Amino acid sequence: MIEKKANLENFVKPENGFDEKKPPQPELVDDCVHCGFCLSTCPSYRVIGKEMDSPRGRIYLMDAINKGEAELDEATVQHFDSCLGCLACVTTCPSDVQYDKLIAATRPQVERNYPRNILDQLYRQLIFTLFPYPQRLRPLLVPLLAYQKLGLQTLVRKTGLVKKISPRLAAMESILPEITAQSFQDNFPDVIPAQGKKRYRVGVILGCVQRLFFSPVNEATVRVLTANGCEVVIPKSQGCCAALPAHQGQEKQAQRLAKQMIDSFAETDVDFIIINAAGCGHTLKEYGHILEDDPDYKEKAEAFAKKVKDIQEFLAEVGLTAELSPVQDEPLDIVYQDACHLLHGQQISLQPRQLLKAIPGVKLHEPIDAALCCGSAGVYNMLQPQVAEELGDKKANNLLNTGAKMIVSSNPGCSLQIQKHLHQKGKEMLLLHPMQLLDYSIQGVKLNQPVTSE
Repeated sequence: MIEKKANLENFVKPENGFDEKKPPQPELVDDCVHCGFCLSTCPSYRVIGKEMDSPRGRIYLMDAINKGEAELDEATVQHFDSCLGCLACVTTCPSDVQYDKLIAATRPQVERNYPRNILDQLYRQLIFTLFPYPQRLRPLLVPLLAYQKLGLQTLVRKTGLVKKISPRLAAMESILPEITAQSFQDNFPDVIPAQGKKRYRVGVILGCVQRLFFSPVNEATVRVLTANGCEVVIPKSQGCCAALPAHQGQEKQAQRLAKQMIDSFAETDVDFIIINAAGCGHTLKEYGHILEDDPDYKEKAEAFAKKVKDIQEFLAEVGLTAELSPVQDEPLDIVYQDACHLLHGQQISLQPRQLLKAIPGVKLHEPIDAALCCGSAGVYNMLQPQVAEELGDKKANNLLNTGAKMIVSSNPGCSLQIQKHLHQKGKEMLLLHPMQLLDYSIQGVKLNQPVTSE
């Protein structure tokens, strides 16, 4: 049940609370009327079942810490850490509570003012030192390739040794995608001409994890854009979009990466900046907020964010000009998986479905609980593996129960999470990005009928 404010009045004014740098705004906190509509849509509450692991409960804690009635300590931080940041509560809330702004203000406060234990610090440092930097991560692909090809991965997973040593490291290892020759390539030209009449000049962001482990998605995205009259610009100086550190309160790192991204597109003269990963797109559109206190970048960040379009959002707006053909001789049953930062963060839901239905022969299925997070949530499945495990299992079951033969997903983290849980269930199902399916349709490529193995 809800912990009433009267219970919080017994707390002594904390030594460790929020500092004066943009704590959660009391006026935003006060917008919450504690109606409870958010509870059924909150994935952490549905798994953990505790009030303080719901948006409503976390808002109570923010209010209590603001007033000096509770401390920023292990007891409170665990509830902020359990939030996936999926923003389903924002979509559901009838009072328009801006929980996204509240949790975005709270996480940097936690990182500045709460001393994490040494193991937690080291693990987080590993994540934020490697994953946002493709050039640091790429050299590790060689030993990872050997790890997979020599059968060590199979052996390690059978023994369960890593999980015994560290559940978090085991969670990281469990979503390791297959390393291929394409993982080592980064050979896009700076400018790729449009096919036929040029309609737009667009920039494309390659991502960090995306460019290493999902390069076929980037290649398909570029081909779909050029086939539909877009000249594509890909600056070599671009790096991470800042989504990973921004979602976990790593404020300074997020600001540095955002500035680098803005600078990389500064002289490109593009009409739009296109992104094909849901989590990245949400953060790119938040650059105006991330850099609002930087006098040198505030206006540049706002102008940049206005140009950002998710690839599906963009194509649905400007329309497809390339002819689409069936991707197999028989009707193709597919299920589209909504990524949270596309559905809730950017309110993009109809556009992907419209594009997929435009492919001849496609039959689109809808899963139950489509708006429930899969548990990936950036690096959440590596930081909170137990909650993520249950959510991933639910999502995989819901997708399988549609009877579809193919899954289509717009976010690399979601794809890794879903593939992991399909594998755990002994199921084999083709999982593609919408741009890959569109690319096949434009090229006239026929797919073999995907099968689900028992």
